[in-house]
Amino acid sequence: MEELTRRTFIATTGAALGLGCSAALAAQVPGGFQGPICLFSKHLPDLHWKDLGPVVKAIGFEGVDLTVRPGGHVLPERAQADLEPAVQKIREDGVKVPMLTTALLSEDDPAADPILSRAGKLQVPFIKPGYYKYELKDVKGELEVVRRQLSGLAALAARHQVQIGYHNHAGYVGAPVWDVAGIIEKLDPKWVGYYYDVRHAVVEGGGIGWKVSTQLVAPRLKMIAVKDFYWEKVSGKGWQQKNCPLGEGMVDWPAFCRMLAKAGFQGPASVHLEYEIPGATKSERQDNTIAAAKRDLDFFRKCIVEAYSSRS
Repeated sequence: MEELTRRTFIATTGAALGLGCSAALAAQVPGGFQGPICLFSKHLPDLHWKDLGPVVKAIGFEGVDLTVRPGGHVLPERAQADLEPAVQKIREDGVKVPMLTTALLSEDDPAADPILSRAGKLQVPFIKPGYYKYELKDVKGELEVVRRQLSGLAALAARHQVQIGYHNHAGYVGAPVWDVAGIIEKLDPKWVGYYYDVRHAVVEGGGIGWKVSTQLVAPRLKMIAVKDFYWEKVSGKGWQQKNCPLGEGMVDWPAFCRMLAKAGFQGPASVHLEYEIPGATKSERQDNTIAAAKRDLDFFRKCIVEAYSSRS
């Protein structure tokens, strides 16, 4: 771990050079994007949460989207003991923690109250819940179960002053947005909205569909996920989704960022690196991940600054 951290610092120190110009430009734009751009901590699995802050800050991110779920940087069963010191340590290193990614589905989850109570105490404003799966046996009945579970979780989150952003992930309830919108629209907008993922929105609606869903969620937009993909035809498997670096896929980033600017979105943006990162060793993959994160951060920051500076 110590060797990995030393190598990471060497790589990130170099990566940090050159970030000042774009960051300064963002700060100079009146009414520009002020939301923290975060790195999803999932992509630094070999770093302890004690080491996340300096690495993420050196790359140029303002915040961490911290995983508090099975296999995450903070394990759900350890939330009572570990979540507070983890968030405090990251903040002491000069990095924000505006959101937690969880696997919570119901207020009955034993980890729900420990996670949400500590998030509230620490004034972490947003959490992402887990994913509800379709059994495709009785869709209306399955959506009713989702309504009950999400409503209960939202009530618990509200008691702890924490907002829920529901993630539209392809393959799960909420992927096309329309199915879950009827549930979310009946819940208090102060506490429940959307964690919007334009990559998955384009999967579900590659033409006008993603634009419709973006407009639909805009009034209740809490956070956004930043990632890209394209369709690839694989022999014997047909068309498959292929994750890729920002700007190399099917997401129209300038158009999407203009829509965010028009909506006045100022929430957290979480950058994901879901594509394959090469490397023969953990250290090599870590260094390549840092380089990829720096590249995607620069790309997104350029798009968001241009969109917000050009809005009327």
